[in-house]
Amino acid sequence: MGIYLNPNNENFKEDVNADLYVDKTGLLSVMNQFIERGNKYVCISRPRRFGKTMAGNMLAAYYSKGCDSRQLFGPFKIARDGSFEEKLNKYNVIKIDLNYEYQSIDDKSSILKTLTNDIKQELTETFPEISHISKEDSLARSIMKIYSKTGEKFIIIIDEYDVFVRERIETKLFDEYLSFLNGLFKSDTLRPAIALAYLTGILPVVRDKIQPKLNNFQEYTIMDARELAEFVGFTGEEVKELCENNGLEYEECRRWYDGYRQHGFEIYNPKSVVEAVHTGRFSSYWSMTSTYEAIAERIRQNFAGTKEAVIRMLAGEEIEVNITTYMNTMDSFVIKDDLFTYLVHLGYLAYNLEAGTCRIPNKEIMQEWFNVVAADPDYSVTDGIIKASRELLEKTISGDEQAVAKALDVSHIHVTSNRSYNNEDALQSAI
Repeated sequence: MGIYLNPNNENFKEDVNADLYVDKTGLLSVMNQFIERGNKYVCISRPRRFGKTMAGNMLAAYYSKGCDSRQLFGPFKIARDGSFEEKLNKYNVIKIDLNYEYQSIDDKSSILKTLTNDIKQELTETFPEISHISKEDSLARSIMKIYSKTGEKFIIIIDEYDVFVRERIETKLFDEYLSFLNGLFKSDTLRPAIALAYLTGILPVVRDKIQPKLNNFQEYTIMDARELAEFVGFTGEEVKELCENNGLEYEECRRWYDGYRQHGFEIYNPKSVVEAVHTGRFSSYWSMTSTYEAIAERIRQNFAGTKEAVIRMLAGEEIEVNITTYMNTMDSFVIKDDLFTYLVHLGYLAYNLEAGTCRIPNKEIMQEWFNVVAADPDYSVTDGIIKASRELLEKTISGDEQAVAKALDVSHIHVTSNRSYNNEDALQSAI
């Protein structure tokens, strides 16, 4: 049992023992079908708060030789799967939290070297019979030497694999990272030693630099997770059961946190649903883990058509978006479709796969957009309309007929001329 090699199951045990846990072990059933097959290279991208780390902890707890997790998984769906015993704690797992490595090491240029040396140290301790792993050997070469002598296979789990992309690291370190990935995942010599590779991040594979290194990976994104769609977040059925068990109104929960629909599933933001259950109150919990600056930074670029599209989405409309132009980097924004695609990956927009459109998914995220509009002088008129609409709603609910009549009159004047003032369509537009 090590820090990186064959970790124990304590992280997943804490997840399971939390006040609220939703059984997502069905993901293991799917991964068991990928192991030691041609589709064993998997990259899953999804926004923050959508359970990436918990899924990685679950995979490590299930596959790692460093623990016995039979009892831990016994109450859950995977225990009733035919592959449960066959794969349980049978593999050497290497689990890396790349974001932790990046944040915890001051000398960023030494991250990969330090990480490689630490993992190699655990490899030599676990496999003392492999005496010819040298100081100069890469991690890939070290694994290959172990496999050639013992036949032992490895599962590699990298959480936040895209942190170097999002942090825009210097070119030299990025090239080293590409070599690190290439050695692990593109070598035919090493391929038999890798039983499964599981990468998670916010962004999909970078298309102009990393993709040639990872073009053998199956990608599952927040836009199209295919057979993994039900494991991206909480499904509608799961949330409905949580609401019923905790005295929350399901339809209101749906209005606040639903909106990421795909492949027949309604997908909810798990973090916010959990917070609503714990507090007993529907509110915006998104800002607890991120800032609306992610939106603001992008819409300030103001590509042609951006402002008009944003205003339409604030009004509840869907807009067409071409998701194929964005290169999945932090410096490849050329047109508005690029920035909207990026915001879909971050969860600030939801993508309709069938229609090829995006929208603001729910009330919680709409509040984040309102915050951006309120702070951006380019959207001052829009912000004024939003505030006036809120005030009108309050006056309507309170039965203040004079205030409602005055507000409608002002709106009526704005959308009409003297000749069309009494036109029925103009009045409808004003309302």
